[in-house]
Amino acid sequence: MTLIDHFRQMARNNLWSNDRLYRAVLALAPGEFGAERTSFFPSISETLNHILAVDLLYLDFLEEGPLGAAAYDDFVAFADAKALGDAQAATDRRLLNFCERIDEVGLDRRVMTDRREDGKIPERIGDLLAHLFIHQIHHRGQVHAMLSGTSVKPPQLDEFFLDYDLQLRRGEVERLGL
Repeated sequence: MTLIDHFRQMARNNLWSNDRLYRAVLALAPGEFGAERTSFFPSISETLNHILAVDLLYLDFLEEGPLGAAAYDDFVAFADAKALGDAQAATDRRLLNFCERIDEVGLDRRVMTDRREDGKIPERIGDLLAHLFIHQIHHRGQVHAMLSGTSVKPPQLDEFFLDYDLQLRRGEVERLGL
């Protein structure tokens, strides 16, 4: 497996994991989505909004978009879990499309990242992707833990990469076109 193959798999896993997570979130009882909890961000809603805001920021960096830090700073949080989930799914598809288009040489190309008062910092695309995937996993884990204190059982999120796991996720993978 090459590094680009790995990043493509990570983008597919991101889409699948978020789909599973949002299916659980959409089954929450009224009030549970925004309820205060113990975590880095104080609710499932705030954590999921943060994931999306950072995804949009990093996609702007990766695609060399015009927004810079404004992609994060101007993000308007979603109060509705369904609307947030739809926006996340669209963003996940956009990231997957980016990963499917890039080649090995492109991973070493540097793009500017807007770090506000710290200035514009050139970063390698491969490093940005690695950071973004770790960021997503980190905060999804927090949502997963917060779900443990709700009426909905947290979904299994680590059945993706192995051939053995395919039997457990085949329907989801086919539904998502992965």
